[in-house]
Amino acid sequence: LYTCAPMYTTYFGLREMPFSITPDPAYLYMSPRHQEALGHLLYGTGQYGGFVQLTGEVGTGKTTIVRTLLAQKLEHVDVAVILNPRQSEIEFVASICDELHVKYPKRGTLKTRVDALNEHLLKSHTEGRRTVVIIDEAQNLQPEVLEQVRLLTNLETHKEKLLRIMLVGQPELAVLLARPDLRQLAQRITARYHLMPLSANETSEYIAHRLGVAGGGRELFSARAVAAVHRHARGVPRLINILCDRALLGAYATGHKQVTPEIVERAAREVGGETAAPPGRRVTLLDAVLVAAILAGGAWWFLHDEIQQAIEQVPAQAGRAAYAAPVAAEMSSASTSPAQGTPPAPQAVPQVDALLRAAQPLPLVLARLIQVWNVSPRVSSTETVCQALAREKLACYKGSGDWNDLRRYDRPAILTLSSGRGGVQHVLLRQLGAGDAVIETASATMRLPLEQVDLLWTGEFLVLWHRDVDEMAVGPDSKPASLAWLRTALGRAQGRALPVGSKYDDDLKQALMHYQSAQGLTPDGIAGARTLIALSTLTPPAAGTPTLKTLDVAHP
Repeated sequence: LYTCAPMYTTYFGLREMPFSITPDPAYLYMSPRHQEALGHLLYGTGQYGGFVQLTGEVGTGKTTIVRTLLAQKLEHVDVAVILNPRQSEIEFVASICDELHVKYPKRGTLKTRVDALNEHLLKSHTEGRRTVVIIDEAQNLQPEVLEQVRLLTNLETHKEKLLRIMLVGQPELAVLLARPDLRQLAQRITARYHLMPLSANETSEYIAHRLGVAGGGRELFSARAVAAVHRHARGVPRLINILCDRALLGAYATGHKQVTPEIVERAAREVGGETAAPPGRRVTLLDAVLVAAILAGGAWWFLHDEIQQAIEQVPAQAGRAAYAAPVAAEMSSASTSPAQGTPPAPQAVPQVDALLRAAQPLPLVLARLIQVWNVSPRVSSTETVCQALAREKLACYKGSGDWNDLRRYDRPAILTLSSGRGGVQHVLLRQLGAGDAVIETASATMRLPLEQVDLLWTGEFLVLWHRDVDEMAVGPDSKPASLAWLRTALGRAQGRALPVGSKYDDDLKQALMHYQSAQGLTPDGIAGARTLIALSTLTPPAAGTPTLKTLDVAHP
């Protein structure tokens, strides 16, 4: 049939084949999410751009967006594109130098190449030029190369970075960067975006757009045929292209002037596994509706983009009608327990797969965590759950780290578990010992060795904490009351009285940076969430505050 391909363009009055799978920017359909993805990359090329992370499933259009960025003809911007990330550290730096036409000793060391690159970047900076490195398929980077990437971002002046880096890759990239040993790199990412597949309406517009660019009209596909394409391709642009191309070929071969649902079904059978959705990546309808039911239209700032954008495709009223009862039952059962939600006795379950099977989506686990704090926030349709919790003087903090970080926070935590196939689930950490942890799941409370949990835990966690100040970060522009509290808290932490005052002066800044350094935090002189949480643990917890040490968990 492919020998007929050039002929079907003439048959349908097309200038060229509209559904080629090559990433041609001329065919880029700028859906709202594609526009936002391109906006993130454009931000990364600006004066204050830094690390930018763009992820998306295979075939969602990441490479096409990158090519669209390169076609922008950005003024005063030099771009190096690394298409093969499977390199050693010295090869990686050499590739950047080659892309930027930087001369370096061919038999030199890694240091000589980095020095040559730094000299080039300084020269470009003095000439008013910015330098951007785009790394495609970044999920294939080795950890030691990622560390070299982090070190390259240390090349800077007093006011801005000399090198802006964009990491583009499949969802495994986000999992890779969630590793505790790479948290320094993850913390430097200033913009993240996850490119989701197209919705049903966007699939229709996408097909019409590509037909229009090629000189045809949307009438070449019936409405039911378009719906069939979306059902089989599940909104993945590359799969849409494969299926539509085969469907047009089938219509030509059978003498049809319009693609029908039957032709699409036949084309789907012909391409077989090519249009199968990637396993473990799709948020189920149930999960999406559960989120919609709990949030009542709001979206947490810390939710994965996959879940946030899946909500958009679920009718909110239908979701509430279908699944509000199970969620309400979950909340109700938690609220009938004692103040700190006493779970049943832990079971000795050494099997890691048992833990994964008992894990749940984030909304249900968060419902239990909220009840552990013995609060019942009312979430309106115009606010997020975290905004509602703020009225209870509670704040949300999502971070990544290791067991020592959780010991310092000493608060119940939601852990993100990875199945190894791209999917994530969540459990509630209730107690943390020297070598084991008590974890609450939907079906049981388990006591597991930390090394077993480490096989699943991505390093990502979420905790609630009691805020002592109204601001999420305390710095030079903060309120006098917040600065006075910070001065008192730092004095308590250092066992000395700081000079009285409610201004951000040099004494306060130095005391804050000294405390941050001692705690292993970035000494930036700004008391952000991690610093505020650490300071809040210095005083005995208020009555009713749950901790990892005091939760009432029965022991076997």
